[in-house]
Amino acid sequence: MRGLVIVDMRTASSSVGRIHGKRETVPGRRSYHFRDPNPTMRIFRAIRFAAVASGLLTSSAAAQVLDLTIRDYGVAIGDKAHMTGLRINYRDRDLREINGVNLTLWSPYEPPTGVVNGLALGLPVTGARTVNGALVGVLGGGVSGSINGLGIGGLGLGAGGDANGVMLGLIGVGVGGRMNGISIGGIGMGSGGSIRGIQVGGVGIGSGGDLTGISLGVVGVGAAGKVSGLAIGGIGVGGGSSFEGVGVGGIGLGSGGNMTGLMIGGVGVGSGGRIRGLSLAVGGVGAVELQGVAVSGLGAGAKYAHAIVLTPGYFKIEDGGRFDGGAIGGITNVRGAQHGLTIGLFNYARELHGAQIGLINVSENDGNRRVLPLLSVR
Repeated sequence: MRGLVIVDMRTASSSVGRIHGKRETVPGRRSYHFRDPNPTMRIFRAIRFAAVASGLLTSSAAAQVLDLTIRDYGVAIGDKAHMTGLRINYRDRDLREINGVNLTLWSPYEPPTGVVNGLALGLPVTGARTVNGALVGVLGGGVSGSINGLGIGGLGLGAGGDANGVMLGLIGVGVGGRMNGISIGGIGMGSGGSIRGIQVGGVGIGSGGDLTGISLGVVGVGAAGKVSGLAIGGIGVGGGSSFEGVGVGGIGLGSGGNMTGLMIGGVGVGSGGRIRGLSLAVGGVGAVELQGVAVSGLGAGAKYAHAIVLTPGYFKIEDGGRFDGGAIGGITNVRGAQHGLTIGLFNYARELHGAQIGLINVSENDGNRRVLPLLSVR
């Protein structure tokens, strides 16, 4: 037969023993022990075999699918583009639509494609363009589009579009679009768009748009737009355009626009517009306009105030402003018109239409300065 070599072991045994090892005699049988004369070559052959096998497996996995489906229903192992049932793949490249369970070992090739309707499971990482249902990654997961439903990332979770539902990330949760629902990030969470719902960030929460609902950040909570609802930041809370609701900042609470509701700041509460409601601060409260009640440990100030102000420190109305209401402070300094009552050790009003009670009371109506002790009424 071609390619078949027959060796007479009786004649070859001595030469084999001389070349490759020694012959051993066992009662009743003959056995031979062969020793490789070059161990280095044996290692090289093993490495070469492993490399060739790895290449074959990689190319085979990329090009082949073990398809056990019937009319696209059932089980498939590999990069099957469309099916309903259980699909198992190392890394997705040509995913189009999976209805059921899509189990992967790694994130998809860029750009991510396809839609998973059901469960996208990553052991340890998974992803797609869109997931409707649940995305669970032992290490993490992400989509280039949106997540609708439940998202859990052992380390982190991300979406290039919107995230709607419940999103949990041990380190963080981040989306490029909007977030609606419940979102919890061990360190933090952020969105390029608006956030609505319940948000918890171990360090902080940030939104490129509006922030609505209950927001809790150990360090801070902030939004480029409007913050509304309940916002608590261990250090601070900030709204770029406005704030409405209940805000608590360990150090401070502020907004570039108007603020309405209950505002509590450890050091201060400040607004680039109007503060309306009840504002409390160990340090100070300040705004262009104050309406409601302001209580502060060190001082309060505004250009216009229609409020009750209580501070053991300093209260001031800016030049050309107006004060309507009542104020109690160590020093009250109304650099505009006062319509109401001020009580302090020293009270000053550029134009007084009301009363001052204090040790020294000064008013300058129409350039006519009056300095009185205890009480001044004009």
